Amino acid sequence: MPTSMKLGLTSAMALILSIGVAAAADCTQTVPESALVKPGTLVMSTNPTLPPLQFINSSGELKGMRVELGEEIAKRLCLTPEYVRIEFSAMIPGLQAGRWDMINTGIFVTPERAAMMNMIAYELQAISVSVPVGVEDVTEADDLAGKVVGVEIGGFEENKTKELSADLEARGLEPMEIRTFDNFALAYQALRAGQVEAVVSIDGVAKEYDARGDFRRAVSGLFPTPVALAMQSPELAQAVVSVLSEMKTDGSYDALFEQYGVASVTEDFVIAAGE
Repeated sequence: MPTSMKLGLTSAMALILSIGVAAAADCTQTVPESALVKPGTLVMSTNPTLPPLQFINSSGELKGMRVELGEEIAKRLCLTPEYVRIEFSAMIPGLQAGRWDMINTGIFVTPERAAMMNMIAYELQAISVSVPVGVEDVTEADDLAGKVVGVEIGGFEENKTKELSADLEARGLEPMEIRTFDNFALAYQALRAGQVEAVVSIDGVAKEYDARGDFRRAVSGLFPTPVALAMQSPELAQAVVSVLSEMKTDGSYDALFEQYGVASVTEDFVIAAGE
């Protein structure tokens, strides 16, 4: 390689490095270390079983809309993003025990949860019912009477499935046989294997499986409810509110949601009040 070209490449690399150093120097962490589990790091919990919102791709990489959102929040807080992959049922106890800073899995907002954590609603989700392709006898919630239905344990979806089953029984119909699973991926595996007749999950996930041709989304739009990011630290929660508001103003928030076809909240970002 000619000496002049080598010098040119060296100068270019030096310029890139200097720009990077300057950018790092310009990024000032505003969240106090006392509010973080790990210095300089935003540790987030996720259960990557909900494509296209959070999942593991064929290369073993963590991907999805919520993953990208968490990375952008960390970047704007001048923190390094770090994800802990864990089942949903362990997320709230883990947050309370100080194992991570933020639950980033689209946790549904309830008054009881808002009394325990600092929750920031940012996305709208509803519940869907998935059935095998070719099954046409399920078109509404009442059609689940007497069926074996799978759902992830410990979440909003399980509670609503139990409510639906109780309502069926109260109206003289046969209740569902509800089987719980550690995560939605296992529930859908059971549906594929014929161990359950339907799976109750969120709209975004059921829509993705339907688009792939894996399962038919038979019912959708049940119990539309905001989902949130959840934190133990009030200081971190307030900083995240500021970042989301900034993203809303510069258009990056809406662009991300439109890219994935997910409904975003229209109200201002606030920390949800508890009971």
